Amino acid sequence: MKLSAHRRALALAGTAVAALLAGAVPAATAEQAAVAAPDIPVANVKQHLADLQSIASANGGNRAHGRTGYKASIDFVKAKLDAAGFTTTVQQFTYNGSTGYNLIADWPGGDPNQVVMAGSHLDSVTSGPGINDNGSGSAAILETALAVSRSGYQPTKHLRFGWWGAEELGLVGSKYYVNNLPTTERAKISGYLNFDMIGSPNPGYFVYDDDPTIEQTFKNYFAGIGVPTEIETEGDGRSDHASFKNVGIPVGGLFTGASRVKTSAQVQKWGGTATAFDRCYHSSCDTTSNINDTALDRNSDAVAHAIWTLSGTTTQPPGTVFENTADVSIPDNGAAVTSAVNVTGRTGNAPSNLPVAVNIVHTYIGDLQVQLVAPDGTAYTLKAYGTGGSADNINTTYTVNASSEVANGTWLLRVQDNAAIDTGYINSFKLTFP
Repeated sequence: MKLSAHRRALALAGTAVAALLAGAVPAATAEQAAVAAPDIPVANVKQHLADLQSIASANGGNRAHGRTGYKASIDFVKAKLDAAGFTTTVQQFTYNGSTGYNLIADWPGGDPNQVVMAGSHLDSVTSGPGINDNGSGSAAILETALAVSRSGYQPTKHLRFGWWGAEELGLVGSKYYVNNLPTTERAKISGYLNFDMIGSPNPGYFVYDDDPTIEQTFKNYFAGIGVPTEIETEGDGRSDHASFKNVGIPVGGLFTGASRVKTSAQVQKWGGTATAFDRCYHSSCDTTSNINDTALDRNSDAVAHAIWTLSGTTTQPPGTVFENTADVSIPDNGAAVTSAVNVTGRTGNAPSNLPVAVNIVHTYIGDLQVQLVAPDGTAYTLKAYGTGGSADNINTTYTVNASSEVANGTWLLRVQDNAAIDTGYINSFKLTFP
C-alpha cells in the first residue's frame, strides 16, 4: 500500500444420513446453473509468496519500481499466466527516469462489453521485499486466476486481472493504465476489485465502502464464514482502486490493516493484540514471516468468491420470475425455516422442469436439508442432509418435475440445519415459470 486454518476445523455432527421431513418427497434433479467458486489452496498462495521472497532476496532485498526485483516479479507472474492459457500484455511506462511495468491478463471468453477486473500492486518499497505489502494481494489474485484456468471456468462476463507497478510512488502504474484506456473501454469495466495487504500478521477484516454490490458480495462471504467485518478507512485513496474510482468505474476490495493500531474493541472482535495491524509495514521485516495464514486463506477465498459471483450469469432466464430476496436466518441445529413466493396469474399445472434458484449463505452446507414445498404441501428434496461436504454456501438452480402441482399458490423453500456449530441464512429463493 502506498505510504501517506481459513475455515475453522469443522466436523459434521450427527449421522451421515438424516430422516426426511414429513410428507411425500419426490426426487428432484439438481442442475448447476451458477458455478460456486472453488476453495483457493492457501499453500499455493504461500508458495507464490515464497517465490516473491526469493526474487527479492536475489535482487538486493526488494522488488521496487526501477529495480531488477520488480521486473523479475513481473516475469514470474507472467510465465504462470501464459502457461495457464491467459492472454497477457506487459504495459511499459516511465517514472522517475526508470521503466515501469503493468501486467494485464485476460481470460478468453465472456462478454467483452462487461468486464470484471481484479488487481493488486506488485511492487514493494525499496526498504524490504514487500510480502504482505503487496505480495499478499498479488499472490491471491494469481492463484485465483490459476483456479479459473484449472476449473475451465466460462463466466458470462469477461475476466481480467492486473498487476500494477510503482504503486508505492503514487499509484503510478494503475493511473497510467486507466488514463490510456479509451472512454469506451472504461465503460466496459463493470467492476474493479482491489486487493492490497490481505495477510497482515495482526489482521482485521476490512471491506471497501464503495460500490454497494461489490461491498455486499464481500460482506455476504464473510458473514457466511462467521467473520465480522468493518468498513475500510485506513487506505482510502491510497491504493490502486482510486485510479479506477476517479474515472467512474465501480470499485471494491479487501484489506487487513497497515500501520494503524488495532483497538481493544477490534481485539475483542478479531483476536490479536492492541498493536499495529502490520508492525513491519514498509520495513525490511515484511518477509514471509510477516503473514497471518488464516487471514491470507480467508481473503484468498473471498477473492475467488467475489470474482465467481460478479462474473456469473446475471440475465434472467426466459419466463416469469417469482422471487423472495428477504433474508431468513437458519437456526443452528434447530427447527426448519421457510422462504415463500406467491405464484399468481398462471394457468394449469407447474412445468415438468421447474427451475428453483436457491441462494443460501452458510458455513457448512453438509448440515443442511433443503426442500421445495408445493402449495398442497408436497415436498421435493433439493439437497439432502449430509451432502455437499464442508463447502460454504449454496448458489444453485435445481430443476424439479412439478407437473403434478397446480402452479398458482404459495411455494416454500424449506431449510433445516441438522447439526451444531455452523450458521447461515437464506439469501434468496426464485421460481421461474415458462
